[in-house]
Amino acid sequence: MRAGVWLIGACGSVATTTIVGALALRNGLADPVGCVTAHPALREVPLPGFADLVFGGHDVVMSPVAKKAGQLAAAGVLPARLVEALDAEFGQVAAELRPAPAGATQAQTAAGIARDITSFARRHRLDRVVVINVASTEPAPRPHPAHAGLATLEKALETTLASQEQVLPPSSLYAYAAFRAGCSYVDFTPSTGARLPALAELARDRGLPYAGHDGKTGETLLKSVLAPMFVMRNLAVRSWSGANLLGGGDGANLADPGANAAKSASKQRVLNEILGYLPDGGTSIGYVASLGDFKTAWDLVTFSGFLGTPMRVQFTWEGCDSALAAPLVLDLARSTVAAHEAGHAGPLVPLAYFFKDPLGDTDHALHAQWEALCAFLTGP
Repeated sequence: MRAGVWLIGACGSVATTTIVGALALRNGLADPVGCVTAHPALREVPLPGFADLVFGGHDVVMSPVAKKAGQLAAAGVLPARLVEALDAEFGQVAAELRPAPAGATQAQTAAGIARDITSFARRHRLDRVVVINVASTEPAPRPHPAHAGLATLEKALETTLASQEQVLPPSSLYAYAAFRAGCSYVDFTPSTGARLPALAELARDRGLPYAGHDGKTGETLLKSVLAPMFVMRNLAVRSWSGANLLGGGDGANLADPGANAAKSASKQRVLNEILGYLPDGGTSIGYVASLGDFKTAWDLVTFSGFLGTPMRVQFTWEGCDSALAAPLVLDLARSTVAAHEAGHAGPLVPLAYFFKDPLGDTDHALHAQWEALCAFLTGP
């Protein structure tokens, strides 16, 4: 099956690392380390092959793939040998990247997005296309017509001028355009995306699947492993405080209070869901430009044991955000396309394994999410 992957934020670090990784796998220049769908338990699942993925996308600021890949290699994110070996192929991908469309109304903008995607699908004779948002985090929006139903939303999109307050935030406008183009949608950010009643209605009417939100790549991944331990050992967590430091474009974007608040809320949900209560403490996110595409998280957990004895756990997570995220983007592309092909529609709750703030009513413990994912992908 030939599958298209249309990336929102296609010129950013995560998108570029995803593209380089897919090209490296296609050419036998790398192993699928970090790709969950390459795990032995899932190796026989009929998913689109890495070599069957074709990339395109939109971005508000265009940058050549080769240039961005070179910058990431210089920063130690990508192996320089891979960037050099794949240089001839970057032009093919660059030809499928487009500046984000704009129109007088959001309806016209959505129509331009959908045209770019459907044209991409026709040119490459693709069986399915999944749209994946890897752009910057958005502030949480205020209630708007998308909460009132699809008909109300579409009327508002037609009449609200671009110079006025927008009906849909960008992530949701892309979800709307994706569904109108007959594509599935994945939100790898904590942005609103398809998490609106009107968009859920549209996806249901069109028989389209969608997944999200906020890829689980670092500190929250560890929380989803450690928090169940405290529950199973019947230990009382008194506080859980985390400090996150990151650089790069994502870090700069999260310096905005609205985006920071949306990200922090996404990161905290896992504790409340697993423990059954939210302990004292919180999560802070700071921008350190010199870290570039790397990030550090430090957590302090205080808990009480037998007879109230006070104890604590500390851990530090240091990683490269793009290298952690990119294999999951490939996993989500393969899994969502396969779900679309199999006739699934609506929220793909079993893909919760990949997200901090997943859709639907689901267990947030990583081991439970792993079992649900395997059962979903392997089928009956």
